[in-house]
Amino acid sequence: MNRLHAFLLGLTLSAGVFAADKVQDTPYQVLYVTDGSYADVRSNVELAITDQGLVINNVSTVGEMLARTGKDLGAKRQVYRHGDVLEFCSAGLSRDMMEANQANIVFCPYTIQVYATPEQPGKVFVGYRRVPVIGNDASKAAIEKVNALLAKIVAEALSW
Repeated sequence: MNRLHAFLLGLTLSAGVFAADKVQDTPYQVLYVTDGSYADVRSNVELAITDQGLVINNVSTVGEMLARTGKDLGAKRQVYRHGDVLEFCSAGLSRDMMEANQANIVFCPYTIQVYATPEQPGKVFVGYRRVPVIGNDASKAAIEKVNALLAKIVAEALSW
């Protein structure tokens, strides 16, 4: 993270101010909605991931896939105006998680979704899938660090 982004994120977090509203908070998913252009918000998410020294492995263009296949399926409704899932991992955090429990491989890659709907123009949704905190104490501790990283990335992206 560059110094300016770190400074601004620190100010935002300390003031408790986010440029988004939390609309869902379950054991499996956290979701925010913010105002702005899809391209800008998605770019902010990408920057927040790479500012952590992480590489985006894949972008699943779910919105495009649904639009492309919808006609063949007889679908009448456009689900997303835009809808992407960004996938990435942290070598260190993933190693800790998998050394604690080899079955934790299923939780990698981590994902953050960014989407816009036809029903809410000018709104962009950003969220992440929480990793379930399971296993022995070492596994739980490692998973908590992954969830904290996901929360930090989304908070940073929504604070710009």
